Amino acid sequence: MKPINVKEKFGKFNKQWHPHQIATVDDMQVLLAKLQGEFVWHNHKEEDELFFVQKGTLEMHFRTKDKEWMELVNEGEIIVVPKGVDHCPKSVGKEEVHVLLFEKLATKHTGEVQDEKTQTEYPRI
Repeated sequence: MKPINVKEKFGKFNKQWHPHQIATVDDMQVLLAKLQGEFVWHNHKEEDELFFVQKGTLEMHFRTKDKEWMELVNEGEIIVVPKGVDHCPKSVGKEEVHVLLFEKLATKHTGEVQDEKTQTEYPRI
């Protein structure tokens, strides 16, 4: 039950698109990730996912059967991706984005999609 210094935790890793766990809250986990470039389109059928942008600007791309759109998420803002919605996070330009994620422990990194960026374990830091 000690405070967690998020800035300090971001300094403990460099790998992009590889979330690191910093805390658990009941059946939820708090993750930190560094993002640059484009991720992979995926969804989480049973879980919502919260992104809090700590540094930089995130483009969150969405698509449904009827349309495709993008929401810009600035530093200090959050966005919630509802369960079942296809999404693809991207950084703006060559900027590295730092995000805090809040999601269920059972949430798979890329849902049912397997990609070279897919992670199955999140190191605890």
